[in-house]
Amino acid sequence: MAPDVAPPTRDDVMSVLRGVVDPELGADVVSLGMVPDVVVADDGVVTVTIKLTIGGCPLRADIKKDVESRLGLHPGVADVRIEWGEMTPEERSNVMSTARWIARERAPHTAVPTDCQVVAVASGKGGVGKSSVTANLAVALAARGFRVGVLDADIWGFSMPRLLGISDRMEAERVDGSEKPKIIPNKKQIGPGELEVVSTGFLVDESTALMWRGLMLTKAVEQFLSDVAWGELDYLLIDMPPGTGDVQMGLARLLPRASMLIVTTPARAAQKVAQRAADMAARSFLPVIGVVENMSAFVCDHGETYALFGDGGGEALATAIDAPLIGQVPLEPAVAAGNDDGVPVATGGDGAAAAEFRAIAERLATEIVPPKTDTDVDMAGCSARLLDAVNAAFDD
Repeated sequence: MAPDVAPPTRDDVMSVLRGVVDPELGADVVSLGMVPDVVVADDGVVTVTIKLTIGGCPLRADIKKDVESRLGLHPGVADVRIEWGEMTPEERSNVMSTARWIARERAPHTAVPTDCQVVAVASGKGGVGKSSVTANLAVALAARGFRVGVLDADIWGFSMPRLLGISDRMEAERVDGSEKPKIIPNKKQIGPGELEVVSTGFLVDESTALMWRGLMLTKAVEQFLSDVAWGELDYLLIDMPPGTGDVQMGLARLLPRASMLIVTTPARAAQKVAQRAADMAARSFLPVIGVVENMSAFVCDHGETYALFGDGGGEALATAIDAPLIGQVPLEPAVAAGNDDGVPVATGGDGAAAAEFRAIAERLATEIVPPKTDTDVDMAGCSARLLDAVNAAFDD
């Protein structure tokens, strides 16, 4: 400690510690609640209590070095001592929630239009028909005259090229306003509307296995959001991979304004697994806008109904996560046939499943996530609301 220099105050120390960033969580240790106590002695000795998410955290040495070097620069600090602790499960959960919120607020720029409704179609497990639901809702929305983007984020298990009947390779071209070439989505006219589709299936053969690790998967999705020349979209439907892994967490960070639609089947076992996807959405601060029960009861030609996969799963999931059950798509051979032919049944089918897909799309467009207007976008920010308040004050 330099002579005649007073020790720092507790607030001074906390201010300095806001510059210490947890390398793994990407936020400062104070904002994350990792510093429960700071004691500054009269002789300039500063004791900092730091709680790590786990006792054996491999980043402990990095955090220690950063804390000591930053506080040591203060002329009133004679010594820096760190007392280590380990978080309780509840504290650890709170820290992770805070880290996700901070990452959400610092989301990087993407090429997805700001006035676009982003809906991530998710499931807890594979085999529930999530991709089929995504494809059918996309064509049903386009048939209503909307411009609909479809992002096939199921990098390993891409299926949108076949489901939507598109096989052209994606190319990169120079576009106005960009210093580097952008990926051009494949487009398909659906009645008065249009689809813009991006998938790894347009880059490799359908039978090619993509053996990528989690970081590469997340990077691919990030590129599809940032390096694609998306048009003026009304909707972007994202066909999520099943589960709650790297891609899901990456999308939550990159597109914090997204909503989530969860697909399940009538089976109670599938409902319990799908609930994990809803939990991930809640932990990532993404609103769940509804549940679609796919492959509901089978109705035979003479009108008899058979619950081949059980019943009640969709309603049970909707109740458990406090979200509306917005549709129950019956089990019909026409759905599978349309998927195989690249002509989703919602395009022009006349069966019960086609009608249900169109009804779900109508509900999305009119009630749940209607297209954004210029007013919605322009007045969404704090500055606009502040301006409204000023104008109201002058009016008074």
